[in-house]
Amino acid sequence: MARTHAETGSPAGAAAFLLVPNGPLRAGIDARAVIAVALVFLASTAVGAATATEGTRSALEVIWTWSPLLLWGFLFNLFISAAAMLIGTAAGVPLGVLQTSDLGPVRWLAWLVTQFFRNSPWLVLLFLCVFLIPYRFTVLGYTVLLPDWSKAILGFALPVMANVSEIVRGAIQSVPTGQWESSASLGFNRRQTLAQIILPQCYKRMLPPWMNLYSLITMSTVNASVVGVSEMITLTNEVLAAEGSRPALLAPLYGFALVCFFLYCYPIARWTQALERRFNVRG
Repeated sequence: MARTHAETGSPAGAAAFLLVPNGPLRAGIDARAVIAVALVFLASTAVGAATATEGTRSALEVIWTWSPLLLWGFLFNLFISAAAMLIGTAAGVPLGVLQTSDLGPVRWLAWLVTQFFRNSPWLVLLFLCVFLIPYRFTVLGYTVLLPDWSKAILGFALPVMANVSEIVRGAIQSVPTGQWESSASLGFNRRQTLAQIILPQCYKRMLPPWMNLYSLITMSTVNASVVGVSEMITLTNEVLAAEGSRPALLAPLYGFALVCFFLYCYPIARWTQALERRFNVRG
């Protein structure tokens, strides 16, 4: 279908066709979501400006002054989420494969580990990792320090591992059984079938839920503030204290954090939906 000049000749029209294999995204939904977040932020800053007293800086001035520090904290949130996804995925993929093992005890143990960490509260796992793991180890006479942020990464990596394991298990079991039978008829053993035939077909099945999981982990990294990690919310609290703990700054500063996370995670959600339509995998 030909695209009109209005659709392709404007930024809004170009955005409507971004990352869409089989047609335009519903740009109206995108616009409403962005406008809603923008209105929340503008309303919070307006309230802050209206309640500012003489001799104090407005909410916008405070955000502008402290934005480099706050954005650094946001980048640290992204680092924690990326590291947790990397470690959790590296551990979750083999764990998911083991859930489909022919050996009953191996399959049962992998299932037990997956279900335990998948159904445990993420904040509890974070507390356990931060407060139970020693902050230093001595190995062969060398002292290895473990800062709180590294233990927080492990705390987030555990639920990632369990959820990735379940994603992998579901993807493997969604491959038609005829693939296994055909591989066996060609003389492939189970390991060869998994590595060369089954897992390559699982990529399209696993990518969209994996991206959704990444968005959830990214938004959950704010929980690291509870255990003292200097990420965006922790720094926001420090900025609020440095500005005299004025109640008028609460909504603008936390609204700024909301906007940062929204602008990062919302495009990932839209991209995930586009990939789901593109792959359109059916068993």
